[in-house]
Amino acid sequence: MAPLTAVQSSNSRIASALSPRLVAVFVSAISGIGEASLKQFAKHARQPRAYFIGRSKDAGDRITAECKALNPEGEYVFIQADVSLIRVVDDVCEEIEAKEKTINILFLTAGTLNGRTGMYTFSESVKLESSARLVKNVFPAYMSQLHSALSSSRVLNLEMLGWRKKALMTREMDLLVVFAAGKEGPIDKSDFQALRVPFLSIRGQLCSLITLGHEAVAKEAPSVSFIRNFPGAVMTSLLDDMKGVLAVGLRLVFGIVGPWICMPIEECGERHLFLATSTKYSPASVQGDNGSGVPLADGMAIAKGTDGELGSGVYSVGEDGESTGPKVEKLLAKFRNEGMVEQVWQHTEEEFKRITGKEAI
Repeated sequence: MAPLTAVQSSNSRIASALSPRLVAVFVSAISGIGEASLKQFAKHARQPRAYFIGRSKDAGDRITAECKALNPEGEYVFIQADVSLIRVVDDVCEEIEAKEKTINILFLTAGTLNGRTGMYTFSESVKLESSARLVKNVFPAYMSQLHSALSSSRVLNLEMLGWRKKALMTREMDLLVVFAAGKEGPIDKSDFQALRVPFLSIRGQLCSLITLGHEAVAKEAPSVSFIRNFPGAVMTSLLDDMKGVLAVGLRLVFGIVGPWICMPIEECGERHLFLATSTKYSPASVQGDNGSGVPLADGMAIAKGTDGELGSGVYSVGEDGESTGPKVEKLLAKFRNEGMVEQVWQHTEEEFKRITGKEAI
């Protein structure tokens, strides 16, 4: 694990190593990991502008004031929305697109534990599609003059509506998704929605679908970093949404042992900002420590991508910030050989059309 002092040192250099006026979008950032990461971005970036999305206006007003106190030179815009609905995702993307030509960070933490199933769920488009829709809508238009979309979190540049701008850094955009990296598992090809997948296998299938979806988009976006992270045990309000006896028991257990086994929420935010800004997680188009983020300190190395190659642009990293091991690499290689990257993204786009009538806004 990267020492916290090294993480903090890297973050402290963001203001000098990266351009001012970075623009970030934090999805589901009114509590927990999203809120902590947003505040670290506000604290360390020069003249930042952050859009953060959530359901509670009271929480949004509170966080806006707290970010202003951390960095008065920044601009913090709360958008009240339920991004579990794909049509709402489209509305949010259009609202931001009307104001911005460049996005530097897209950070996704949307989701909750459901008291009935214990699953990580979305309400209208279950699990994968809502986060993928954000990727699709925010992605730079590489292949046509129409705007496409992109992803999930880290610092980089992104163009919308096909406009090309000089990058603030050599990479064009970073995506960071907070969800069970390294937990990839088998996929039931006949049931991508996991409606019939055994409960204990659901997380592994969902993780694999997200990773393969990132790899599909990364083929057209070699100057974008795609990062998915497993944050480990962190004291957040995640269990608050669970109901019933199990929920009470879990809250009691974590209330007692949590302070001893969980990462402090502030440290978690610091580590996620590091993921979003460090050259350690470079896009495929950038070789080595070549200005794609905050330069690496002595002793740090470029991370391995999901294909096992250094700096290959798509990363699945654990709470220690290091890439997943050979077991996951072998499983993902098997999926690639079977053409699953293309199949997963085809399924995702078919779901977009089914729900909204179009692939992207």
